[in-house]
Amino acid sequence: MAAVSSINPAHVPVEISRANQHDVRIRWQDGHVGVYPARYLRLRCACAECVHEFTGEALLKPSAVPVDVHPARIEAVGRYAVQIRWSDGHSTGIYSFDRLRLICPCETCLPTAGA
Repeated sequence: MAAVSSINPAHVPVEISRANQHDVRIRWQDGHVGVYPARYLRLRCACAECVHEFTGEALLKPSAVPVDVHPARIEAVGRYAVQIRWSDGHSTGIYSFDRLRLICPCETCLPTAGA
């Protein structure tokens, strides 16, 4: 029996690139394009260093993230996520494609974007 994927096909990126020196641009399978400001993404890291894994409490203090933070490197994690190595030295966060689509900050998605 074949494994069933839980990834929404529309939430599969066709291209992930830099929009400029700081921001990340993602073109999705369904044609949607989102530009994610770097600091916006960094502040939404959901790793155990940034969010308490049992309570969900934010551990990352926004004041600790430099205004000019940017991705130093973006790497694929399987077929479901990317890992971003940030200029502030943080590198343990994995951003699933579903989560990236959910938090897209564009005008179309913003009303439904996660906080």
